Amino acid sequence: MEEKYDAPAPSGETKRLSITCASHAEPLSGAGVPEYIRSKTGFSELDRVLGGGLVHGSVVLLAGEPGIGKSTLLMQICAVLCKNHRVLYVSGEESTGQLKLRAERLGVCAPELYIFTETNISRIIDEIDHIKPDILIADSVQTLYSDRSASSQGSVAQVKECALALQGKAKNEDISVLLVGHVNKEGAIAGPKVLEHMVDAVLYFEGERQHSYRILRAVKNRYGAANELGMFEMTDTGLCEVENPSAALLEGRPVGISGSCAVCVMEGTRPLVAEIQTLVSKTVFAAPRRTSGGFDYNRMCLLLAVLEKRLGLRFYECDVYLNVIGGLTLNEPAADLAVAMALISGINDIPMPHDAAVIGEVGLAGEVRTVFNIDARIKEASRLGFKKIIIPAKNRPHPIKEDVQIIPVNSLYEAVRHVKQ
Repeated sequence: MEEKYDAPAPSGETKRLSITCASHAEPLSGAGVPEYIRSKTGFSELDRVLGGGLVHGSVVLLAGEPGIGKSTLLMQICAVLCKNHRVLYVSGEESTGQLKLRAERLGVCAPELYIFTETNISRIIDEIDHIKPDILIADSVQTLYSDRSASSQGSVAQVKECALALQGKAKNEDISVLLVGHVNKEGAIAGPKVLEHMVDAVLYFEGERQHSYRILRAVKNRYGAANELGMFEMTDTGLCEVENPSAALLEGRPVGISGSCAVCVMEGTRPLVAEIQTLVSKTVFAAPRRTSGGFDYNRMCLLLAVLEKRLGLRFYECDVYLNVIGGLTLNEPAADLAVAMALISGINDIPMPHDAAVIGEVGLAGEVRTVFNIDARIKEASRLGFKKIIIPAKNRPHPIKEDVQIIPVNSLYEAVRHVKQ
């Protein structure tokens, strides 16, 4: 394997890192299956999102809002990774002294952790060849630059050039690379979209900085399930794992208050019980207000139209506010029925049963459609003490505990009728 930089380009042109390899095509039947070795990070929640651990030779992109805890998480996992691996931490945003202060605050003391404050990709490649690390952390990829490109740091050309160079080192020398990525004001990863295609896994660190909970979500993973989720809590001593996210999200749930409904959704392979809250009040405006947090706004408007048409509820006279507790974002249709029941509870000012959980997708005709992994959802809801679980009638769950009542429904009308009983 030969790896080199092309000769300096003429003025006005951009040259990139070229990787030449003496390889030949081979028949698929004779190709070997690689045994991907994983390294544990010390956080079971992070290992879950990665698909079981950090794969050797993989490139992982970690993105999130400023101050959400990306650098804190990476520094903490260094304490475990350095026990069996040599780690090179490249920082383009902080000095060596600042990194040392963070390491002391987090209690990280690892002799095999090397700190390198540099942004020039040529010098970083030279240092990689000198240190020969097993794991490389680059914080962040938007701060790196190459002399072969005349554009400024953070530009599309620079991000692509530097990521390609680090990807080549990862694949050619079996180095695990963790890249930190900035996000723009829309919440997407800054830089070219091709950056997400180049890496093996894309992780988003989500959450409100005013809240202690942080959610790590995988949106791409070549070595595990996508949409997997891990939950952390930010403390004075760094990030701590939340081993029971469902119980944490339901903590402090009010009793006897209208507009609240529990739902069990699937985040990757993990069932998660969340609370949906709605507030419905008479409007004083010509056009009623609609606000949604943690649930798709257009989907909420669609459900409001279904409730108005099929059940005759007068939401057009009311302001509607919807929120998913804990900063969680619900993306799957299985939360439709719970949102609808919370809206019905809010407009009628009648509380839902506190021990009831609702699961199901709602169609435009008001029908309740089937969802997948119903057994795992019911098991998680019953584990948390829910005694009544409303599910689509066409789902066929396996028998569970006798003290749990499964209520199958075909439509919104049936769901409302069972709740009133």
